[in-house]
Amino acid sequence: MAVKSLAREGGNIYNTLDFRLKVPRPSHRDSCLSETFVVKKKLSQQLAKLQSKYPQADIEVWCSDEQRLGLQPKGRRVWTKLGEQPVADVKTQYQWLWLYGFLHPESGETYFWILPQVNTELFNRVLTDLAREFDLNQNKRILLVLEQAGWHTTNKLVLPEGIDLFFLPSHSPELQPAERLRPLTNEAIKLRFAPRSLTTHQKT
Repeated sequence: MAVKSLAREGGNIYNTLDFRLKVPRPSHRDSCLSETFVVKKKLSQQLAKLQSKYPQADIEVWCSDEQRLGLQPKGRRVWTKLGEQPVADVKTQYQWLWLYGFLHPESGETYFWILPQVNTELFNRVLTDLAREFDLNQNKRILLVLEQAGWHTTNKLVLPEGIDLFFLPSHSPELQPAERLRPLTNEAIKLRFAPRSLTTHQKT
């Protein structure tokens, strides 16, 4: 009882000082802080080069990230009567889908594809459809911010007209605005606890 009382008292003191209990965001130990500080400058420079090369073009900065979705239970708290223990119907399965997510941070507009895996062939397909969906051309372009995954950097990647790439430093997911889509996409999964099949998962 004394330990609980001290913990509660300590929490009250921290609240008074405007502290909040939060889970730290993981940061890779190999991330280079000195490099992350200049990312915005490099992005601005590349944007300026593109604007100089295509002076009539309307150029938007978008971000892209891939997320693996599987049949893994993702529990969350639920309302229940005092003294009752809620039970969730789950079954762990090892099947996966991949969510290709694109985000325009300025407007909040998003674009998604759901595919069975990640590779260069499928990423080429997604980029081609992205260019078609937004009618990209020499005068309407997207500078796409993404990480240095193998299927992003390979010379087998075929960029459609209207799409240019900007690569983030290695081990720096905190610089990727598209990562902020994950809590939104995870929310529907958590509400279902554990989808029964990939088809159900995809509909969710």
